[in-house]
Amino acid sequence: KYVLDVHTHTLASGHAYNTIREMAMAASEKGLELLGITEHGVAMPGTCNAFYFDNTKMLNRRMFGVEMLFGVEANIMDYDGTLDMPDTLLEKMDIVIASFHIPCICPGTKEQNTQALVQVLENPLVDIIGHPDDSRYPVDFETVVRAAKQNNKFLELNNTSLKPDGPRSGARENDLCMLKLCMEHGVMITLGSDAHVEEDICNFSYAEELLKEVHFPDQLIANLDLDRFTALL
Repeated sequence: KYVLDVHTHTLASGHAYNTIREMAMAASEKGLELLGITEHGVAMPGTCNAFYFDNTKMLNRRMFGVEMLFGVEANIMDYDGTLDMPDTLLEKMDIVIASFHIPCICPGTKEQNTQALVQVLENPLVDIIGHPDDSRYPVDFETVVRAAKQNNKFLELNNTSLKPDGPRSGARENDLCMLKLCMEHGVMITLGSDAHVEEDICNFSYAEELLKEVHFPDQLIANLDLDRFTALL
């Protein structure tokens, strides 16, 4: 029933394992209408450089019948919400996710981490906060959800975070808190596979369990309606 997945990575990110065409073909075989390729930003060890992102204008925006978005999962670099790519480059991206990553920023206090996310949510070039559920970066979810509402931004429910062997501790409890607040304040979420291999594209199995648990409304899930997603984007 899902028509899009906008958080995926290819070989260019340095620790993923498929090409753009392989990812697009897999998305087509799974019946997706839209696929986002969001390589890790330039501060992530092993990822592509700024010229790679600048040159994505050369890529076809439709492959194997799937609409393609080429963007970035930018790294939050400090508690003022600075990202690892200049605005002149972010402006050229089809989609921008911003996330905390251990190689790029040391976890701060709850107040510092929350301040960083609020500043990022106020950045007009950012579309989605990626995996805000990592307990290594504690945040005040009430403040973050309110900021997402005020700035018309998406918060992500990241399937990889919820895997039993996933990279982010305490994700389930944090995601439950976030989802309940999103329902209360009417904030849209995106489901992100965070796929680093083609098999994981549109794999939202763990995320779905939480959605059912809290009876999360379909109208707040961007992945179910391409027109609604692109209009908000």
